Amino acid sequence: MLRNPYTVTVVDEKLLTFSVNEKVEQYKMKPAGQLIADSDQFAFVYLCDAGDAYAYIRFEPAVWPALVEVLIQEQDPTVQIGEETMTLPHFFEELQMLVYNIEGNGNYGDAFVSAVEQAFERILVDAK
Repeated sequence: MLRNPYTVTVVDEKLLTFSVNEKVEQYKMKPAGQLIADSDQFAFVYLCDAGDAYAYIRFEPAVWPALVEVLIQEQDPTVQIGEETMTLPHFFEELQMLVYNIEGNGNYGDAFVSAVEQAFERILVDAK
């Protein structure tokens, strides 16, 4: 199984739109509906099925302020890949669960936990 990582940038924070600026292979990515944390590389990673490969859409700290907006609006974001736009189903629910799970959880590594707590402080404070 091949794994292809793609990093996003923010296109429109209020409209929850991101963009993959890298060249994407010819296959069509299909959202898998799952978001995981990559605590070693400081990213949230959305999984996509790409036929005989997996594609990972990476949300690194530079775009975390837009992820806060995802949680505030309680909506799934979209990603522009070339000429196409793809909604990322279950992103909001998965991100919300991860952020609350990471808070204070040393299993993710102290540096990552601290970075997430700081970036998502507005959400975590509002929840208390």
